[in-house]
This record gives sequence, structure tokens and C-alpha cells, in this order.
Amino acid sequence: MNIVIAIDGYSGTGKSSTAKQVASRLGYTYIDSGAMYRAVTYFFLKNKVDFNKEKYLDESLRKCSIAFEGSSILLNGVNVDHEIRTMEVNENVSAVSAISEVRSKLVEQQRKMGEERSVVMDGRDIGTVVFPEADLKIFMTADVDIRAERRRRELEKKGIHESIQTIRKNLEERDLLDSTREDSPLTKASDAKEIDTSHLTLNQQIDKIVALAESIIYAS
Repeated sequence: MNIVIAIDGYSGTGKSSTAKQVASRLGYTYIDSGAMYRAVTYFFLKNKVDFNKEKYLDESLRKCSIAFEGSSILLNGVNVDHEIRTMEVNENVSAVSAISEVRSKLVEQQRKMGEERSVVMDGRDIGTVVFPEADLKIFMTADVDIRAERRRRELEKKGIHESIQTIRKNLEERDLLDSTREDSPLTKASDAKEIDTSHLTLNQQIDKIVALAESIIYAS
């Protein structure tokens, strides 16, 4: 039986790092849905696609092929792990994610992935829209200042230097856009377990979710 673990929440709460390690411990496939939206955003920016003009979107999306190779994301066969983490992508990904045509294409692809194997998938609407019947739903939160500092360190490791003020402002803007968009807004599923990661280490986050997952897996 395939098991689906959905991890939603705000940017900078540790979703991706946690989900990746949870999947590794359980022997499941990890799918970073946020990276998929980032890849589309990077494609639009690189090709100067005006994503505010609906008539160009279908054609552009047909030229945009996304796949995973291990934990790396491929855009038209090319690894774009680094390119999708720039501030330019950060500043545009929420707007692109709000486009119904983009969400429709990626949600369809995400559901297919979950039908084929046991997965841990993180994002903003995994437990509410992509997999409303997920076996385990997690919603992660954290203080915005802590999230900003985490993001700053993450960017620095990639050689990207941004001020903490710029990063905090970007996070607040993304929170607002993600929570208020018309199509699939970021919201906690009624049956999701909320985890505040403000004062948890990465290993503590992983341990909490693995314990919840194992209680479901061994009960089934």
C-alpha cells in the first residue's frame, strides 16, 4: 500500500530539509513541489515570458518539462538546483504559483507521482488540494525573524548574499500572497498536525514527523 505524507507550511520553516530526511528514513520518495513552481518561475524569467498575459501561458508551459533525478530538479533535462534559489526567483515564485494554469499542470503531475509510490511531498497545498486524503498531514510554522535568518544562512551557503531586511520583507510578501491567492491558498488542513519549528533543531523536526508516520504505517 502506498503511503502519502503531505507537509505544508510557510517559507523558511524547514519543510524541504525535513521532508527530504523523513523520506530518507522511511525509504519513501521525496518530492519538492515548491522546487517545481520555482523551476517554472525560472523558466518564465529566463525566457522573458509575461506571466500576467494568459494567452502566452499555455504555449510556454508546453515548452517547460520538469522532472526529478534523485533529489535534484531538472528543467528540460538540465539540473537547475542552484538557479531556482536566487532572490529573483524568490520574488516572483508566489505570483507564478497563483496562476491557475501553472497549478493545474503541476498538481496533475504531483498526483501522478503519489499514485505510483509512497511519497513525502512538501509545499503549500499538498494536504488541502493535491492530496486531501493523505495518510498524514503536517503544517509547519515558525517566527518570521527566525525564518529570515534561516533563509539568509541557506542563501549564503549557495554564495548568495542578501540583507536580513530584504529576506524578511520577501518572506512577509510571500506569506501574504500565498495565503490570499484565489487558487489553492496556503492554509492548514483541518486534520493536519501543526508543528512550530521556531525552537526545534532539524533532527527534532524529523523525529516528530517520523514518529507520527510510523504510528500510521504500523497501524495499517
